[in-house]
Amino acid sequence: MRKNVVKPWSPNSWRDFPILQQPNYRDAEQLSNVEAQLNSAPPLVFAEETRSLFKYLENVCEGKAFLLQGGDCAESFSEFNAASIRDTFKTLMQMAVVLTYGGKCPVVKIARMAGQYAKPRSADLETIDGVSLPSYRGDIVNSFEFTEEARIPDPQRLMQAYHHSASTLNLLRAFAQGGLADLHQVNRWNMSFVAANPLKNKYQELADRIQDALQFMEVCGITSTNSANIRETELFTSHEALLLGYEEALTRRDHLSGDWYDCSAHFVWIGERTRQLDHAHIEFFRGIKNPIGVKVGPGMDPDDLIRLIDAVNPDNIPGRLTLITRMGADVLPEKLPALVRKVQQEGRKVIWSSDPMHGNTEKASNGYKTRSFDNIMREISQFFAVHKAEGSYPGGIHLEMTGQHVTECTGGAYGLCEEDLAQRYRTQCDPRLNADQVLELGFLVADLLKDARK
Repeated sequence: MRKNVVKPWSPNSWRDFPILQQPNYRDAEQLSNVEAQLNSAPPLVFAEETRSLFKYLENVCEGKAFLLQGGDCAESFSEFNAASIRDTFKTLMQMAVVLTYGGKCPVVKIARMAGQYAKPRSADLETIDGVSLPSYRGDIVNSFEFTEEARIPDPQRLMQAYHHSASTLNLLRAFAQGGLADLHQVNRWNMSFVAANPLKNKYQELADRIQDALQFMEVCGITSTNSANIRETELFTSHEALLLGYEEALTRRDHLSGDWYDCSAHFVWIGERTRQLDHAHIEFFRGIKNPIGVKVGPGMDPDDLIRLIDAVNPDNIPGRLTLITRMGADVLPEKLPALVRKVQQEGRKVIWSSDPMHGNTEKASNGYKTRSFDNIMREISQFFAVHKAEGSYPGGIHLEMTGQHVTECTGGAYGLCEEDLAQRYRTQCDPRLNADQVLELGFLVADLLKDARK
């Protein structure tokens, strides 16, 4: 691996390495033509925006801020609409306000939106009623419908994902700067959530304190009219950079710094299934200057983790690398301490973030894939406890969520059970927390964050 690290890097040097989880396109020439179109298209994000995020994540790495990352498991072309984007944006803002006040620190907000269209799969084939077809790999690759034609990987979907991402980004920027992020409005939504919640007494005090703080600022003359910090926010975008042909095509050299940035999103991550040290994804990620993430499952060895860190962040730059743990509530207390301890001992500067979703997926008795709210919260609590015990900082959470009122995860204050799943089960991939569950989680995590920052 040492030889690979010193080898000259270019946006296409990953093509000389083994690669996993890629579609089997039938027409290589058509794929090449589409990638050429993407390469000449405008970037989706800009280097200066990404550098701003880098600075904010440096504060997270140093324990001065907290990272909130959330959005769809896999964005869908069919669910692409303004209302869906708006509702997820609103839910992220609501949770961020609660965490900011509870933790008494800035919250860096990154959406799993405007590009989260590709998904790795555990098997190349999916079998239903004795019929086997290529697995659904996200709308950027093929269609969710279980037909032979729909499951053929189509290069034109790369362009469709690009245009959907551009439109989503445009709307998110408008929401962030156009008044929808106004703290007064966001907290009014939170007060409505608390008033209707079966466990309202548990959350009422915090909601009231936030309202009092906003009213105090108004008395002092700090209002939405005269303060942009009250009226506006910064929201960054992210996705798993799975299809490296797409990522390469949107990688640009910044004319100010001369550095290469993946301009498909501000923040990109490598999944658990594609983080092999001698494979293409590590090679691509080591050369881009974006802040990046790597998913870390229970099979990670402490020494291998250090080698991975050194491969993608050899200069040990704070804010560059976020380790996103995905282990499961029953496994994390056993597996995470050794990893945190090793990173501490070796002096590596990383952000630790908890993905409490993937390790807690289960199959309900009625056949639906689901996740338990209690297990999700239990893993987050254990994540905070491990870092407290090891003298490390629990820097963030990474959620698969939506602003819609879906019924995909069981539990929460409203007591969703397996029988409720069929009511509004909308995901095309993994189950997501709904708006009420996300906000409930926000109030609970705020207490953990407050304790962690004492």
